[in-house]
Amino acid sequence: MIHVQNYINGTFRNSINNNCINNLNPATGDLIATIPKSDLNDIDLAVNAAKKAFPLWSNLTINERANWLKKIANELEKRFDEVAKLESKDTGKPITLAKNVDATRSVSNFRFFANLIEELENPEFGMDDAMNTIIRKPAGIAGLITPWNLPLYLLSWKVAPALVMGNCVIAKPSELTPLTANLLAEVISDIGLPKGVFNIIHGYGNECGQSLVEHPDINLISFTGGTQTGKIVAKTAAPMFKKLSLELGGKNATIILEDADFISNIDKIARSAFLNQGQVCLCGSRILVHESIYTPFMENFVKHVSSMRIGDPLDENTALGSLISLEHREKVESYIELAIEEGGKILLGGKRPELGEKFSRGAFLEPTIIEGLKFNSRTSTEEIFGPVVTIHRFKQVEDAIKIANCTKYGLAASIWTKDTELGESIAKRLDTGMVWINCWLHRDLRVPFGGVKSSGVGREGGFYSLEFFTELQNICTFYDL
Repeated sequence: MIHVQNYINGTFRNSINNNCINNLNPATGDLIATIPKSDLNDIDLAVNAAKKAFPLWSNLTINERANWLKKIANELEKRFDEVAKLESKDTGKPITLAKNVDATRSVSNFRFFANLIEELENPEFGMDDAMNTIIRKPAGIAGLITPWNLPLYLLSWKVAPALVMGNCVIAKPSELTPLTANLLAEVISDIGLPKGVFNIIHGYGNECGQSLVEHPDINLISFTGGTQTGKIVAKTAAPMFKKLSLELGGKNATIILEDADFISNIDKIARSAFLNQGQVCLCGSRILVHESIYTPFMENFVKHVSSMRIGDPLDENTALGSLISLEHREKVESYIELAIEEGGKILLGGKRPELGEKFSRGAFLEPTIIEGLKFNSRTSTEEIFGPVVTIHRFKQVEDAIKIANCTKYGLAASIWTKDTELGESIAKRLDTGMVWINCWLHRDLRVPFGGVKSSGVGREGGFYSLEFFTELQNICTFYDL
């Protein structure tokens, strides 16, 4: 069992109150770690450390800071297998997913932002009698709050641009998945990053997280998580005029047009629905199928999903692992019950699989496919964040667009068609921040990431992240002609 500690000012230490939270393996129910139950006092310690470190760190050249990111990436890469195993144990996700996505992207995020700064320029705007030069200054101390579904992946996505632009960081990972955040702290300690530049505080959101958001010396907040929690973060941070980025929930549509080559893409469509047991904000949890191909599509889709192996997350052949907790499984199951009440028909899944004694206390749930629901029903429009998809027929493109846009969310969508021109015209009419055509989660790290409506505020990714973690200053020099 691992005894996780806070990382403050280059030192691992318990919370001031010495209270702990138990951390369980969601696939087995076993106790695998304890973490500090931190509060405002611990946040104060981290803030003081960051304030002391900020002058030296912010005065380094951007290239010097980029070199530190490269050191982090290199050390993380040496511990690649350890990252994957810890992530699998902590989240219940399949080890292959932890390797191919979590561990891989965590390394590449640091390298990407270290290299991106080579393309960074300070724009100049000349006038007849003056020159305007725009420079980027660090915002100060960055408060980063990350979720449990992609723990190190999303933590590195925020830490890397924050550090390279000269900010000091205080990160609060999910209390459900602390292990890879702790590993990152070990890596940063091992390479000798200056003390106080990077700090991690563990604890509950309503205590530790809230104290971080409302601390007057925290200059910006980058939050990824649920929409309801995002509302609390915004309500706290906005009146304090903190810079704020919110990446929140989604209820994304997968639109299958009548000419779509769904047979050869059925694995990609299923992946978009059930990756990480559906616990990805980008998952296509509403599948909209043209009525002319509905029957053959459903036959292929149900057959493919039923063949997906569910079981031991550490088995390389496992496609679906456990949900994050027993409590979350109960929430997902409540939506399956609601679907039945709303007139839905369970075509596949909806039950707890029998996986033997070792996993009898695990939070496993079969991938679930539901049809027959009204497109505006609660099950069809509320975020479930689990292995549940609803299927909807449509006749005309206008119908598909109406169904896709009917929720309060607006994060992402995917469109499957041989007519890419039509696909692009539909994409422009969707109320989402991102649309994929004939693919899903095909990411170029330079493009903006984020949503509209209740899916969030702001954009991260590429130069959008670098801009968020800086304050722009214009210097206008007048020429005495």
